Amino acid sequence: MLEQLKAEICRANLLLKEYGLITLTWGNVSAISEDYRYVVIKPSGVCYDAMTADMMVVTDMDGCAVEGNLRPSSDLATHLELYKNYPAIKAVVHTHSTWATATAQAESDIPFFGTTHADHFYGRVPCSRPLTPEEIEHGYERNTGRVIVETLNELHIDPMAIPAILVCKHGPFTWGATPEKAVENAVVLEECARMSFLCRTLTGDKVHPASQELQDKHYFRKHGDGAYYGQK
Repeated sequence: MLEQLKAEICRANLLLKEYGLITLTWGNVSAISEDYRYVVIKPSGVCYDAMTADMMVVTDMDGCAVEGNLRPSSDLATHLELYKNYPAIKAVVHTHSTWATATAQAESDIPFFGTTHADHFYGRVPCSRPLTPEEIEHGYERNTGRVIVETLNELHIDPMAIPAILVCKHGPFTWGATPEKAVENAVVLEECARMSFLCRTLTGDKVHPASQELQDKHYFRKHGDGAYYGQK
């Protein structure tokens, strides 16, 4: 079942390696089916060099495997929370990419410092609060998803305008309308995290966010009804 989606998810997972966003098996991509009944996700701990489409795991929305002989990614419950809360999200990516993860471990947001950021994220990319000891002990992966939802809701963030978050002391999650877009957002997030660190280092942490006018210009020339970047 869902053979095309399994092929897309396998390819998206392999893209993480191609873009240098993963080390060993530290990453995963999933997508939800068009009828919102199933999720296809990378199997847990499988080497990327050996990964094939038929190894992808299909689960229901309760996280129970319905097809596949391998265990799904341990982060499945986090992905499910995003799908259940935001119907616009069709694919989710998690990595431990170096710059974004370092920023998450530093408990820092990624501010809007320039146009590269604004081309993809309409505002700062937030870092969540730390999970409590109880949240870690009971239902850790599900609570990771819940703290993502909590952060987005408390900050009144449109998840499709800022399709990324840093989970405190953990790492980045990104998402999108397709697996390819979710991977693209992970690539851009990593680069923005690197640029943010360099900006802060070069200025002694005295760099200021760019203007709202500049953010609006660069974001809306790529997004929305008035977008004019690229080809039709």
